[in-house]
Amino acid sequence: MAGHDHGHTPAAWTGVTIAFIGFCVAGAFTVAANPLGFWAGVVIIALGGVVGAAMRAAGLGMPKTQHPPQPKPQPTAQSQAQAQTQQ
Repeated sequence: MAGHDHGHTPAAWTGVTIAFIGFCVAGAFTVAANPLGFWAGVVIIALGGVVGAAMRAAGLGMPKTQHPPQPKPQPTAQSQAQAQTQQ
């Protein structure tokens, strides 16, 4: 992961931090048996996603042109043997 620069943007950090706080709030109110507080935590979790997406749209996320190309999967020995037997 360290070599891919995945998620190292202000938009990602802010969205995840807000969602983490929402999980903590929802968890605390679950233990306290308070449904209203639990749903407030769920709203905070959703707010984290909205804020992260808005910050990415504002240019604080990783541009699509910087995404590294995905490596092509290498065929396994079993699939190579099957291809040879079919020929």
